Amino acid sequence: MPEVCCAGSTPGCRICSVPSTTFACLHNVPLSPVTAPDCRSRLSAQPVSHCLLAEVPTFKTHPRPQSLALFQEHNHRRQTCSLFAKPLCQGLSCFAAICDLRAPRMKGLFYDDSALESCRMDVNKGLPAIDSHRDLHVWIIENLRMAPVPEKAYGNFFEEHCYIVLHVPQSLKATQGACSDLHYWAGKEAGAEAQDAAEAFVQQLQEALGGATVQHREAQGHESDCFRSYFRPGIIYRRGGLASALTHVETNLYNIQRLLHVQGRKHVSATEVELSWSSFNKGDIFLLDLGKVMIQWNGPETSIPEKARGLALTCSLRDRERGGRAQIGVVDDEVEATDLMRIMEAVLGCRVGNLPATRPDKSVNQLQKASVRLYHVCEKDDDLVIQELATCPLTQDLLREEDYYILDQGGFKIYVWQGRLSSLQEKKAAFSRALGFIQAKGYPTYTNVEVVNDGAESASFKQLFQSWSTKQRGNKSFGRLSKSIQVRPDVGKLQSRPELAAQLRMVDDASGKVEGHRATTRDVKALNCNAEELDLMYQGALVQEHVTMGSEPPHFLAIFQGQLVVFQGHTGHDGKEQPAPATRLFHVQGTDSCNTRTVEVPARASALNSHDIFLLVTASVCYLWFGKGCSGDQREMARTAVSAVSGENKETVLEGQEPPGFWEALGGRAPYPGNKRLPEDVSGFQPRLFECSSHMGHLVLTEMVFFSQEDLDKYDIMLLDTWQEIFLWLGEAASKWKKEAVDWGQEYLKTHPAGRSPATPIVVIKQGHEPPTFTGWFLAWDPYKWTNDQSYKEVVDGSLGAMPAICEITAELNDFQLSRGPSNGGADPLTLQTLKGSQDGSGNELQPGPKAGDASTNSHHSSPRPTIHWSLPRERLMHQAVEDLPEGVDPARKEFYLSDSDFQEIFGKSKEEFYSMAKWRQQQEKKQLGFF
Repeated sequence: MPEVCCAGSTPGCRICSVPSTTFACLHNVPLSPVTAPDCRSRLSAQPVSHCLLAEVPTFKTHPRPQSLALFQEHNHRRQTCSLFAKPLCQGLSCFAAICDLRAPRMKGLFYDDSALESCRMDVNKGLPAIDSHRDLHVWIIENLRMAPVPEKAYGNFFEEHCYIVLHVPQSLKATQGACSDLHYWAGKEAGAEAQDAAEAFVQQLQEALGGATVQHREAQGHESDCFRSYFRPGIIYRRGGLASALTHVETNLYNIQRLLHVQGRKHVSATEVELSWSSFNKGDIFLLDLGKVMIQWNGPETSIPEKARGLALTCSLRDRERGGRAQIGVVDDEVEATDLMRIMEAVLGCRVGNLPATRPDKSVNQLQKASVRLYHVCEKDDDLVIQELATCPLTQDLLREEDYYILDQGGFKIYVWQGRLSSLQEKKAAFSRALGFIQAKGYPTYTNVEVVNDGAESASFKQLFQSWSTKQRGNKSFGRLSKSIQVRPDVGKLQSRPELAAQLRMVDDASGKVEGHRATTRDVKALNCNAEELDLMYQGALVQEHVTMGSEPPHFLAIFQGQLVVFQGHTGHDGKEQPAPATRLFHVQGTDSCNTRTVEVPARASALNSHDIFLLVTASVCYLWFGKGCSGDQREMARTAVSAVSGENKETVLEGQEPPGFWEALGGRAPYPGNKRLPEDVSGFQPRLFECSSHMGHLVLTEMVFFSQEDLDKYDIMLLDTWQEIFLWLGEAASKWKKEAVDWGQEYLKTHPAGRSPATPIVVIKQGHEPPTFTGWFLAWDPYKWTNDQSYKEVVDGSLGAMPAICEITAELNDFQLSRGPSNGGADPLTLQTLKGSQDGSGNELQPGPKAGDASTNSHHSSPRPTIHWSLPRERLMHQAVEDLPEGVDPARKEFYLSDSDFQEIFGKSKEEFYSMAKWRQQQEKKQLGFF
């Protein structure tokens, strides 16, 4: 690959038209020229030193710490970028601004690290203790320190903060060297200092935990499936941040009003949005949380699975934040849910106009993930050089233990692989280099980054390669069920030991009646119809496996007890079947009844192999040829297998002692391979579970990392990839999608970045009829789990129970007629106060502390039920005894009946501001002004 020097290579920058001087900035990247905003308006000083964007596969950056001295020697003064208020090298400032890159995120490449180092001195005071009995730990970065988040608040993330999440899978502790996952998460409003502190803490934790840890960089709204898998049934994004210390309030928070936008399929998230109808759309779910009452509004275009998962999140919030004492109402049809809609309109106002359309789905499909490129990263002459090395399909031997690589999966995800002999300095710069690569390629800043160490790679990283062997580097396996079976197992124990059945791929001992014959094309077409008829006959309990010649699973071979023979078809030009030739050659492969097959091959000498056994059938004699490298088990099994081909006596021939007639039948001697055909090594691959869906005609997968039976839902179509087989699990409500599911399985294999064989067996199973070859991949399996499983409609109609709080609020609203309509489609402040008045108590969750300078606290109380529908003059209310008040006026709330203008003039504030004050302050002012 050609290399491009970045020093003074062009007369000017094509992006900003500023002439280059002594040194050029980092614009030599593998991208086509792009148009960017004028960088000069974004900097506090005029930029210098730029170079042309070049469409080349290699780019280089200036040396990291040394570049500062280099620029100073050439009179390149330092300046500050107005966007980020951070010092930048003048020769690189334009690049940072154009890429819209926060300078601190590129500390190793683009600016002085002194600010970060001072931050590290603060964070180096010590790491928090880690409870070895818990699998999940969450910390929030506050005042550049790690503060633990209480377990009840797990899954809540404030947008202005950064978090660190450590996952140590407890179920894998029996496997030595089990990998942990270490994430740092940045909210979309998080400051640069907090992000730098989070990265510094992650680096320290990584060093403390050792090399068997996978590091992740997560951005709000674009988290990895691994991160999202920790927080079930969903993640909550909360507005704001912590102005002071973390506030842990008491249980059962009721004084709350918020609107949550619920999105996602298998991984659900809820984002706090503006309390307005303008936040709604037809295709999503919205949760109006009023403390005692939680109303889930389902868009008319939402599916049953989306509604069910949204309800699971709503129930989880009720149980965790309200102690299970809040009432849940569901709006599936606005016409039927009149009481709930009345409450929503009281809070949100009357809806004006139609709802916006469903927002476009931005899911990344498998076709987009199919492209992978491997880059080699090294330093050359104090410059960082990133050079493209290979594209898919990738092989494990491309990775050398002394080197450092970046793997780009179609811009969807960036992996950094660190060889065990790579330097400590390189390992510390992993995130910086990945982010520099992301910016150079023009990828979104939220692109996910995963850093893996040699010998501790994640399952998703390994599956980007054609094969992965843990033996190749002498590594230990980190996956479940990694210990291979070396001895012949007792098949009678398969039902009681599903994990054994899964690894052996044997559902039972393969005994039973076998019906079969040589299939014509018409027979093959009829086979699917016969399978459907059998499925109906057995009431859907059959497991269907799609098997391709040459990729037969052990259970399939065991059915034939080693006597499966695959003949070559002999057809003429007209498509009609022709008589078999007089000379035929059969290749016998296998050592026992579970792995033996006999396949007809071309009858020529080049088809032989010294490590295998062949049967040569001629018109006069049959030769059973033993290669020099075949084993005793092979010979024994071959004598049984060939009886299915020919019942005639066979002449045993040893390699090197063949009679002339043997070679004459094969058309003469010819070279043939003598190497042993090694079986595919799958020891490094772990099973992976995905939810299947389709978008724009393409397969979309969502991975369930650390999966369990809980991840299987009646509305799902799930794909379990064990590498040697693909399982498609159909939930009870999704069984009608069986044909589409098989198509998705085939698309998965075709678009897999590792170049998977399309002949990989596909097994279709239905909920409640799972074989041990499937259940054995799960750490625990309850066959009775779905016995009393309720549908979404059953949950809504019956399980939510009575709703006294909803009835109470509805009654209040019926009595409380507003003196004026809402303005601009919004809710009247007094209506909101009426609803707040019915809320009482506090909660035990992560809450923002009081803002600096805010001396007041909220105090809510029960609202009266006035019946006056209009405002009254002030003289009818001020300093009036109870008996002198107009009929219908609540004497405890005389000020309520003032017009807005009179209220503002008398109290010096709006009604909303007044009712948000503490009750004792309200009473004090009312006494002073004659309304008590």
